[in-house]
Amino acid sequence: MFKIQKYEGLVAAPFTPMDKAGNINYDLIRPYYEFLEKRGVRGAFINGTTGEGASLTQIEKRLQAEKWAECYKSGGKVRIINLVGGTSYRECIENAVFSYETGVSAIAIVAPYYFKPADAGQLADFCIRIGESVPEIPVYFYHIPALTNVSMPMISFLENISANLRNFAGIKYTHEDFTDFQHCLNYNNRSFDLLWGSDASLFSALSLGCRGAVGSTYNYAAPLYLDLIKAFDNGNPDEAQRLQLLSVKIVSLLEKYGGIATGKAFMKYVGLDCGEFRSPVKNMSDYMYSEFIKDVRAMNMDNYLPKF
Repeated sequence: MFKIQKYEGLVAAPFTPMDKAGNINYDLIRPYYEFLEKRGVRGAFINGTTGEGASLTQIEKRLQAEKWAECYKSGGKVRIINLVGGTSYRECIENAVFSYETGVSAIAIVAPYYFKPADAGQLADFCIRIGESVPEIPVYFYHIPALTNVSMPMISFLENISANLRNFAGIKYTHEDFTDFQHCLNYNNRSFDLLWGSDASLFSALSLGCRGAVGSTYNYAAPLYLDLIKAFDNGNPDEAQRLQLLSVKIVSLLEKYGGIATGKAFMKYVGLDCGEFRSPVKNMSDYMYSEFIKDVRAMNMDNYLPKF
């Protein structure tokens, strides 16, 4: 029987480091890996939404996966999940096989977002085709209907795929349907790894029994969330909720300054400059960045934003 090694704690969704010309700065990946490891992060979900996977070329995604895998294989403690796609299951298979050969810990699949599956069975069939190509490693599904527009109960998908893909490991669940999430979390005596994907509501997911989470703010504010989890585990929900409110304030700055690209501004603030996002994502102007810095300092949270 395939053994699932569940994630417990934080899985960061790393940004893809870019140079000033908009090319990937592969030399920054090892320092980035070590930065996450020192701050207690347990995993890295690469080439995903935060990592601009949909904006990268096939070669870039593979080279990036190779560099992250090298860090893990050389004695690192941060396991690597590589998002392989995508809209073409054959391209996903190519990326999955490459991922296995290069030594990542697991792969993830996102719903095809152009020609969309009509139901959970079709979605499961798409993922099974890919997962069967790499039977030796865990396969996750990345549920993010806000971007894919593929929205269906994940419990139905889980029922379909669990019986037909032996190396299916779980779901990265980035959708605040707590009823569906709880069904999935408890399916078949909690057999699968359900990773919560909304940083601003981690406390709520912990309350349902979640033990692992994937998020972008874990890149630069991991100590905040580790303290939140510790407070929750120690039976101090008031402190956990106080820390969750600080997380909400961080997320509110993402919204205030234009969304996902603000995360790279946070990385620059802590001393790990990952450059800018690729078009069509809007990046900050120099003036906006100076205003952003004022807002970050006004939060008085530097103890939760450790410097590189």
